[in-house]
Amino acid sequence: MLRSLFTGISGLTNHQTKLDVIGNNIANVNTTGYKTGRAIFQDMMTQTLSGASSSQGTMGGTNARQVGLGVQLATIDNLHTQGALQSTGVMTDLGIQGDGFFVLNQNGRQLFSRDGSFGLDNVGMLVEPATGLRVQGWTAVNGVVDTTQPIGDLTIPVAARMNARASTTATLMGNLDERAAVGDTYNNNFLVYDSLGESHSVTITYTKTAPNNWDWLASGTGIVAAGLVNQGQLTFNASGALAAATGSLSITLVNGAATPLNVAPDFAQLTQLANANTVTLFGQDGYAPGTLTSFNISNSGQINGVFDNGIVQALGQVALARFTNPGGLMKEGSNQWVESANSGVSQIGTASTGARGSIAAGALEMSNVNLAQEFSDMIITQRGFQANSRVITTSDEMLQELMNLKR
Repeated sequence: MLRSLFTGISGLTNHQTKLDVIGNNIANVNTTGYKTGRAIFQDMMTQTLSGASSSQGTMGGTNARQVGLGVQLATIDNLHTQGALQSTGVMTDLGIQGDGFFVLNQNGRQLFSRDGSFGLDNVGMLVEPATGLRVQGWTAVNGVVDTTQPIGDLTIPVAARMNARASTTATLMGNLDERAAVGDTYNNNFLVYDSLGESHSVTITYTKTAPNNWDWLASGTGIVAAGLVNQGQLTFNASGALAAATGSLSITLVNGAATPLNVAPDFAQLTQLANANTVTLFGQDGYAPGTLTSFNISNSGQINGVFDNGIVQALGQVALARFTNPGGLMKEGSNQWVESANSGVSQIGTASTGARGSIAAGALEMSNVNLAQEFSDMIITQRGFQANSRVITTSDEMLQELMNLKR
C-alpha cells in the first residue's frame, strides 16, 4: 500500500479540524469577551530510509533520506488579545482593558470570565444573569474595603440606609484681609451635625486685635464662650501664613443627641494677605442620615454608593484575576474558563494593579475575532483539504495501474 494514502488521510482529518476551529470563531464573532482559537499543524513522524554520513577521505558526506508520514495537530491556541470595548450605558456592564479576568463563584468553585455583562438579582447581589453565578470581590465595612481579606459575593444594598455621623472636625480656609483696621470684624457661617444627624448653625466672628493677630468668637444656639472654649486667637507670620491658633468649639445640645458636640476647628489653611476676606468652610466630617440612591463603579473596580445626604461611600470592590499563562486556561462554556496545570494559579487582586488591567463601567468587551483573517484562513484550509484529497485520488490511480499489470 502507498504511504501517500495515509499521508493524505492525515491531511484531510487535520484540515477538517482546522475548519472546525475557524467555524467556531466565526460563529462567536459577536460573543462578548470571546477569544479567537487557532489551530497549529506540525509534521508527523518520518521514516528514515538511510541515515546521514560524514565525509570520509576523498568522499563527501551524505544527508539522511527520510519520508514524512503526514501531518498532525500540534495545538489549538486561544489568543488572549484585547477585544474592542463597546459602550452600553448599563452601569453593571463591565469591560476589562488589560489581561485580567472576572472571578465567579459556582457553589464554591472559582470560574473566570472576560464577559462582564452583569446585573443585580432579587437580593441585590451582583451576578451573571445568564448563569446566576455570583461576581466575587470584597464588601466594604463602614465605607472601608479591606482587600487583604478573602474574596466573597458582592451585594449592592439598594435603598440602604446610612446612619448619621456627628461632626468632629471643621476645616476652614480662605483669607483674612491684612488691610483691615484694628477692631474690624468678619463673619463666617457653616453647619455641623450631631449624632442624630440634626444640623446646627455656627457663626464665627473674626476681630482684628493687632497687626498679624485676630480673635475668633463662635456663636449660635447652645454655644457659650468661656476661657478657650468657643473662642480663641489666630496669629500670622510676616508671610501671611498661620503661625499659631488657640481655642475649641463645643455645642450644648438639648435634642437628645450626644452632648456636648465637640468640634475641632482647623484654621491651618487660613492666610492673612492684602486681599478681601474670603474665609469659608472647606469641609467637616459630619453628615445627616441618608438613603442609597445610585451607585457607580470606578476604573479600579470600586463600587461607590451615592446617598441622598450628599455622601459618596465605598460599597465594595470587584476582584480581578490574572494568570502567568492565560493561554493555558481551559474553556468551560458560557464564556467561562477554569485553571489548568499549565495556566498557573490565579493571582487575585484589584484592577489597575499587578498587570490586571483596568475596568470600564458601562461597556463590554467585544470578541477579538478578525473576520477578514478567518475568511482568508478558511480559503487556505479549503485548498489544503482539496489538495490532500487529490493525493488520495492520485494514489488510488497509481494502485489501479498496479492492478492492471496483471492483465
